[in-house]
Amino acid sequence: MKTYTFHVAGMHCPSCTILTESEISDVSGITKVKASLKEHSVEVTGDFAGKSPEQIAESLSVVLRPHGYSLSLEKQVKKIKWSDFKIAIPAALAFIGLFIILQKLGLVNLIGGSKVTYGTAFTIGIVASVSSCMAVVGGLVLSMSANFAKEGDKVRPQILFHLGRIVSFFVLGGVIGLIGSAFQLGGMGTFILTMIVALVLLLLGLNLLDIFPWMKKLQPALPSFVGKHVQGLKNVNHTLTPLLVGIVTFFLPCGFTQSMQLYALSTGSFWAGSLTMLAFALGTLPVLAVLSFSSLGIQNKSWSGAFFKAAGLIVIFFGLFNLLNGLVAAGFIPPVFNF
Repeated sequence: MKTYTFHVAGMHCPSCTILTESEISDVSGITKVKASLKEHSVEVTGDFAGKSPEQIAESLSVVLRPHGYSLSLEKQVKKIKWSDFKIAIPAALAFIGLFIILQKLGLVNLIGGSKVTYGTAFTIGIVASVSSCMAVVGGLVLSMSANFAKEGDKVRPQILFHLGRIVSFFVLGGVIGLIGSAFQLGGMGTFILTMIVALVLLLLGLNLLDIFPWMKKLQPALPSFVGKHVQGLKNVNHTLTPLLVGIVTFFLPCGFTQSMQLYALSTGSFWAGSLTMLAFALGTLPVLAVLSFSSLGIQNKSWSGAFFKAAGLIVIFFGLFNLLNGLVAAGFIPPVFNF
C-alpha cells in the first residue's frame, strides 16, 4: 500500500472534492481518498501494482476527465483567460437585454419589489444547470446513467431521477415555506434573507468569472459526509434508486439551490415556496436531461471559459438586482431603476 498526493486541475468549489473522492474511490485497488479544495490536491492510498506516479496520475485522470478534472504531479499555474470576456460580455448583455424586454412585456417580472418571481427562479435554474457549481449533480447523473446502462436499462432510470427531483423540489420547497410561516419572519427577517440570497448569488457569479481563486473557498456547502452518502447511492442497483437519488439532490451542496431555498423560507407560504422551487427545478431540467441521456460535458469544450464567464455575469446581474430591490423595499434607498 502506497500513498501519493496529486494536484487537481479543474477543481472550483466544495462540491468538487466530493465528486473527486467519489470517482477515485470506485477505482480498483484504492483504499483511501482525501481531496482538498484549499490545496487543489488529492491524497490517494492503495495498491497500484507497481505503477509509477505518472502512470497512476494518468489512469486516474481518465476517470475524472468526463467531469472536467485531471491529475498531475506538479502544481499547475492558474492563468486567467481575459480574452474570454470578449465573448462573455456581449453574450451576457444580450441575455440581460432579452430578459428586461420580457419583463417589460410582462412575461418575466424581475424588477419591481424584492420578490423573486417564478420566472426569475426558472431563469436562475437554467443558469445553475450549466454552471460549474452543478458538478456534483451532473457527475451524479452521469455516473448513475452509466451504471444502469451497463444493465441495459437506459430510459426508465433517467425518467425516475428527473421525476423524483421535480416532485421533491415542489414538496420540500413547500415544507420550507411552511417553516418560514412558523417563524413569522416579518419585514426585517425577510430583508435579511433577501440580502443573504443576493450575496450568495454575487459570490456564485464572481466564482464563475474565475478571476478570484481565493473566493472559491467561501462558497457554502453541506457537510462532506452528506455528499459522500448521496454519491454512494449511484452504485446501488435497485428499482427505486434513481427516484431516491433525484429526491436527495434537493440537499446537495449547490449555492444556487441554497439561495432559492432561503427565498422559499422567506415566503412563509407552502404554495409560494413549492412553486418557487418547482420553477427552479424545471429551469435545471433541460440541461440535466441532456446530461442523463448523453455524455455532454460543457466543461470540456473549447468555449467553456467564455461560457462560464457569461453565466457569471448574468448571475451577478441577478444578485445586484436582488440586493438593490431589497434595499428599496426596506426603504433604505429610493428606486434605482425604472424599466
